[in-house]
Order: sequence, then structure tokens, then C-alpha cells
Amino acid sequence: MAESSPSSNHRELTDWVERVARTTRPQEVVWCDGSEAERDRLTERMRAEGSLIELDPGRWPGCWLHRSHPTDVARVEHLTYICTPDRQEAGPTNHWMSPKETHEKVGGLFKGCMKGRTMYVVPYLMGPVGSPFSKFGVEVTDSPYVVLSMRIMTRMGRQALDHLGEADEIVYGQHSIGELDPERRFICHLPQERLILSYGSGYGGNALLGKKCFALRLASVMGREQGWMAEHMLIVGVEDPEGEVTYLAAAFPSACGKTNLAMLVPPASQRGWRVWTVGDDIAWIRPGPDGRLWAINPESGFFGVLPGTSEETNPNAMASLRRNAIFTNTALTPDGSPWWEGLGPPPRQAMDWQGRHWTPGRGVKAAHPNSRFTAPASQCPSISPQWEAAQGVPISAFIFGGRRARVAPLVYQALDLEHGIYVGATMASETTAAAAGKVGVTRRDPMAMLPFCGYHMADYWSHWLAMAERGIRFPAIFHVNWFRMNAQGEYLWPGFGENLRVLRWIIGRVKGRAAATESPIGFLPTPGAIDREGLNVPREAWKELLAVDRETWQEELTEHAAFFSRFGRRLPLALRRQHEALNARLNGD
Repeated sequence: MAESSPSSNHRELTDWVERVARTTRPQEVVWCDGSEAERDRLTERMRAEGSLIELDPGRWPGCWLHRSHPTDVARVEHLTYICTPDRQEAGPTNHWMSPKETHEKVGGLFKGCMKGRTMYVVPYLMGPVGSPFSKFGVEVTDSPYVVLSMRIMTRMGRQALDHLGEADEIVYGQHSIGELDPERRFICHLPQERLILSYGSGYGGNALLGKKCFALRLASVMGREQGWMAEHMLIVGVEDPEGEVTYLAAAFPSACGKTNLAMLVPPASQRGWRVWTVGDDIAWIRPGPDGRLWAINPESGFFGVLPGTSEETNPNAMASLRRNAIFTNTALTPDGSPWWEGLGPPPRQAMDWQGRHWTPGRGVKAAHPNSRFTAPASQCPSISPQWEAAQGVPISAFIFGGRRARVAPLVYQALDLEHGIYVGATMASETTAAAAGKVGVTRRDPMAMLPFCGYHMADYWSHWLAMAERGIRFPAIFHVNWFRMNAQGEYLWPGFGENLRVLRWIIGRVKGRAAATESPIGFLPTPGAIDREGLNVPREAWKELLAVDRETWQEELTEHAAFFSRFGRRLPLALRRQHEALNARLNGD
């Protein structure tokens, strides 16, 4: 077995790498340094093997297309496990496996799995270089695609090792694509061991172990132990015409406009306002020396969904992916460009995401619905000057949101902090049925963390409440819903850039200068409190956007109770109290 010289003198780290190599038995071991020369060697190797396709260098400089196995195109939540000694620690919303079974069943799959392959050692840093809040991880993998992607998504290689001190904690990640057999695919998290085992998948969310695995599932456990929070939240700075920037963190389930909000482009009507992107997906949040909560974005890149992304819907995302990006499972046009549904007019012909000939009108999509781009965050035109600040940025408001056709108004503010945590704990999104205006299944996704919390969800809510009780100046909490519909199934709110009008009201509330009226569910904007100049929203639509129907909310309250019943006695008393208080307000008590 050939081995490059270890890039670290950290004995615990090098010993672990040696143990993994003895188990997996690779042909060679390569310690990655994150250099451009290393990137060039890997891309050339993958191009020669046919696993990377170079896009037209004139139109797409430094960009590549990768096609994953047809059975390996998304996160596999049903094969994702939290592995704790006590099953109750994982809670009812996580799949559980004992550490003993994990090491025997999943660890056993790694024996000899890298024969004839290269084992890459990827040291990486989650968080800005030089920040005391950043954390060190290491991933060993037999996938060069993972190495190239981790180079974009994290601070990888030499700069990460330079951050590592002898006493620093390490999060270990062991990954192999294995045989890409869906029956032998597992993503396992062992919080007590600070260990991630991922086998049988090369898809980003399953294989880029710094992302959801470390930055949310393990970090949520670390945050509870150490007094901070790991949240599935974007971070934006909203700058007013006078140059004052207010930072907001927002949690949305999938398909609720998270990336568009993170990279919002103000419409012409909002002259003088600007939105800065700090992060589009994950926030690590800590109390600062001034008593406020401060947040960093632990990632250095974007791993974004492509279908529906265009110059019209998200010009900043389009600018971010124009160079030095890796595209996964898009179509490929004859001129060497990626294409996906929603980008614009379809090409006359293309190769689809599986490399098959494709023409419009065949009834099949050219790009996979979960096709992705991986691009450096530094390339985003709206990237904040503070996005790599060592201390992070101070958060003035938390925003929760979901896709609700009838229930939730456009925006409301929680009555107080405890009520705000209740709002986040009960947030949900709906899937719409084929018939216009009909609503499908409501999925509860508290704080947008349901698939990503590394421990019992009720204990997670208790951690929020405990953080709030520490005398911290906690941000105000709001809920938004861009997706309210009328009886004809038509959206009442234009969304996209116009969402800035809602953010302005939120900031006004934080600053004490925006008007509101109290309702049973929270504070609503008064008529005229949201800037409506130049907005084509009829008066009746405005009324409907901000309406609170007590009967509908009573049905919602029943669903809250059913959801909370899953957590038994571990449900915090504060949330039971908030449920009873909401019921009393809806009944006029």
C-alpha cells in the first residue's frame, strides 16, 4: 500500500487514519492539501475515467458535470441513523441503531472495501479560518468527487490542519461508495464517539460528511453539550438606505424559498435597500460577549437544487454557478452547457442526466428533479463582507416559514419568546394536490430540523428554551408564508424580491418603529405597515393574506396536539402551556 506523507503531527488523527487504512486496505493513501494543483490532478483523472465531463470552457470556465448512479440521487432519510446507547436519546423522529450493531453491521462493510482504490484523507474546517467557533473534521473517502466537492464546501486541506491544535476535538468521518448497492447503504452518526460512517452512496447529502452529517446532526448534539445551537437556517444581512445592516436567520423546509431568500435581489421599487448573503443553509449560533446571539456560516460553498433556478428566479445563484462549479445530474446540451427544467426554453436535443439521448416532448425530464450545483460562496454577487468574520454576525430576528395554502398569514410576530419557540416547534409545510387549490399532506418540520436533529426532538426544544433562559438578548421570532392561496388556488403574494417588503416590516418591529395589531396567533401588520407602493395586490387579497380564521386555527391546534403526543413526557411543559394559551385565545378566553 502506497501512502503519501501524513500532513499532520496530531497523533490521535494519524493513528485513526492508519486504523481505517488497515481495515479498508486501499491501494494507496493520499492526504489532501486543498491546492489547485491537487484539484487539477483529480479532475484530469476523473475526466480520463469518464466520471467528469468538462463543460464548454468559454461559457462555463472551470465547470464540470458529474452523473451519479441512478439509484443514488438524494439523501436517504430511511437509511440514516442516530446511534446512541439509549434508544430514547434518538427520539421518535430519528431512525436508531445501537453503537454495537453499527460497528458490527456497518463497520463490517468497510473491511477491504477500498482494494484497488485510493483512500483520500480530507482534513477540513467547518467555519471561517481563524474563528474560535470553527470545528475540525476529517473524512476518509474513496471518491474523488467527494474530495472535489469538499474542497468547495469546506475549508479543506492545509488550512484546516493549521487550525487543529493538539487538544482540539475532532469529528471523524469514514466514507466509501462501496458497491452503490441500495441494500448496502447506511449513513450512521455516533454522537458520543464524534464519528460518522457512510457507506454505499456517493450523493452529496450522504457523502459530503461535513454538511448535514457534521454541521447539523453531530453539531446539534455538540451545541447542546457546549451551550450553542446548530440550526438549519440561512443568514442574511438587510441593509437600509442609510447603510445600517440588520442580520436575520431563517428556517424553511424544502421547497419554501430558502435559497431565493438567502440571495434575494431587491426589486426596483425598493430603491436603496440591499440584501447580503452570509449563508444559505446552516447557521452555528452562540452567545456573544454583548449578550446577543451571533451566527457563523460553517460552510464555504453552496450545494443548491437546480430545477426552477434561472435568471428570473435567482440571478445571484446563477452568477454563483457560472464558473468553478460542479454540476450533478443535469442534462448536457450539444454546445457543452448544463441544462435543467426551469432554466429557460429547452434545447432541441440533449443528453439527459443518465447520458441518454433526449428531445423535448418525450414526457421525461432531462435533468433529475434533485440535480445540484456545488459552487464557492465567494462567487455570489450578494456575498456579505462579513460572511467570514471570526465572531460571526449578530442576529436580530429568527424567521420560521412554511408552505401553507390556507392557515398561516403572510407574516406575524410571536407574542413573546416562549410563544416564538412554540411557533417554530409547530411549523409545517403542505404538499399541493393535482387539482388547483386542494391541499395534500401537512408535514410537521419543527425549526426545519426534523431530518437533521441528532437527538430527541423534545430535548432539542428544551435546549432552545434553556438558551432563552440564560439571560441572553434573544432575537424576536416571526413566521412567514409566501404561499397563501385564494379559493381558486391562486397565490395571493408575488414572492421572490417582493419578500423584502416583509423583511422590512420585521426589521421595523425589531427596531420598534413598525405598527402591529395583536391577534390570537401573534402580532400582525396593521393596514399600511407593509410598504405596498407599486405592488399589484388588490385590497381584498391583502385582507386575505393577513386573515386569521379561528375555525381553521382550531383544526391546526388539534394537529399540534397530535404531533406533540409523539414525544410523551419529554415534551417541555412550556410548549404544553403555550398550546393551552393559544387555545384560550382562539376561544376568546
